[in-house]
Amino acid sequence: MITIISGTNREGSQSLKLATKLQDMYQDLGEEVSLLDLRLLPSESFQPGAYANKPEALTQQFIAPVLGSKGLVVVVPEYNGSFPGVLKLFVDLLPFPESFECRPVAFVGLAAGQFGALRAVEQMQQVFAYRNAHLFNHRVFIPAAYKLFTEDGAIADNELESRLRKQAEKFTVFAHSLSPIKQ
Repeated sequence: MITIISGTNREGSQSLKLATKLQDMYQDLGEEVSLLDLRLLPSESFQPGAYANKPEALTQQFIAPVLGSKGLVVVVPEYNGSFPGVLKLFVDLLPFPESFECRPVAFVGLAAGQFGALRAVEQMQQVFAYRNAHLFNHRVFIPAAYKLFTEDGAIADNELESRLRKQAEKFTVFAHSLSPIKQ
């Protein structure tokens, strides 16, 4: 199973729309896919005690798909030159070390600016590398994210859609060639 993480809890985000498109692409490749929408994190996840005592809903709806995944695809929007705080909180709540230990991880960055969340993705890669993930270096950066979709919800740029499909194809092979370490 491939697990896609939409890296924000912002309502109406381009990240979630893109994550849904990626879910379709991976399903077209024959992959079982889980999509994690951080808007749905249980409110107890934001309490200090959640680090030690994981809320049951967090464990079932968010942690289990990460631990059961063959690989993770993280959609990283850029907020103020970095990644959203809710994404870092989510990463911090995941069990250590098994959540990322030798688990394949791919990144897609999107931003309003011209660099397509390059900084945010590179910062997020440092976090995942620290946790011993296998980083997939075929990243996709999307500038001018506000122009990402047509009015009917399709990806507006055919070349970008092709790059996303190519990343999905290559990441599927990468993820299946590696196995996360079981604790």
